[in-house]
Amino acid sequence: MAEVTLIKAINDALATEMARDPSVCVLGEDIGRGGGVFRATEGLLHRFGPERVIDTPLNEVGIVGMAIGMAMNGLRPVAEIEFSDFIYPAFDQIVSEMSKMRYRSAGQFTAAVVLRAPSGGGIRGGHYHSQSPEAYYIHTAGLVVVMPSTPSDAKGLLSSAIRGEDPVIFLEPKLLYRTVKGEVPEGEYLVPLGVGRIVRPGADVTLIAWGGMVPVAEKAAAAAASDGVDVEIIDPRTLWPLDIAMIEASVKRTGRAVVLHEAPRTCGFGGEISALVQERCFLHLKAPVARVTGFDTPFPYALEKSYLPDPERTLRAIRASKSRSTMSL
Repeated sequence: MAEVTLIKAINDALATEMARDPSVCVLGEDIGRGGGVFRATEGLLHRFGPERVIDTPLNEVGIVGMAIGMAMNGLRPVAEIEFSDFIYPAFDQIVSEMSKMRYRSAGQFTAAVVLRAPSGGGIRGGHYHSQSPEAYYIHTAGLVVVMPSTPSDAKGLLSSAIRGEDPVIFLEPKLLYRTVKGEVPEGEYLVPLGVGRIVRPGADVTLIAWGGMVPVAEKAAAAAASDGVDVEIIDPRTLWPLDIAMIEASVKRTGRAVVLHEAPRTCGFGGEISALVQERCFLHLKAPVARVTGFDTPFPYALEKSYLPDPERTLRAIRASKSRSTMSL
């Protein structure tokens, strides 16, 4: 297995699936000769040609609408939106058409579209290039929502998404594109959707994090270990459908749960996870479920480091949970 970056693993998944299945095609702004804003599609135009690597106008609603039509006619389109912040012009196509196509047609049609989008902060992109919109799509019935945190998961989850029959919002933590490396199997490789990953086993506190927050969780857990607190980290990988069984089993063992994400706190996905843990694990909880999140403000440029959850804030939440404190985080 080769050790590669997360962005290279995504490129590998796209190339592998396009070579395997001639119905797979990619489309988006500047994805052809330019290889996309982050070079995720680099080399695909030369290998597969312009009929399967389609440069589009700057028109998100057109990109998503065209992808839906392609999927309804038997193709497997993978559409790229340059930043997740730019999806909003296509929001109606996603939530009113793509997510409901199978239901409204009683299964006569599907919209097996994979919609890739770089997500989250950490690259000083400011408030138009740093948002974490996963909760919008998790709230929409009919969509699968995925966010990997390692190169091997990026390749395996993307390949599974392309082969599936459901529309998938595939959010990629751009902070990790080139800052993490890992061994990735060569050739065809699948990671099942809907199955979480235990990043670090532990006995005292369950810490749930995804995307760019997984490395933050690992640093916080390492710091907590020096205090004698053994933290278990769970990366859901697929945010919806959520592997709640894995989370439930962990919290019932540890008796404590902390949810970590960079989206704003109010109505963030951490609130739903907290509710599910409370419903399923109430009699096992030794402390309230804690959340460490971004703030209820636009994503700032100059104060990015203050906005994003960091190991110190996460460690405070772990310590508070272990001591049964309800201190403000």
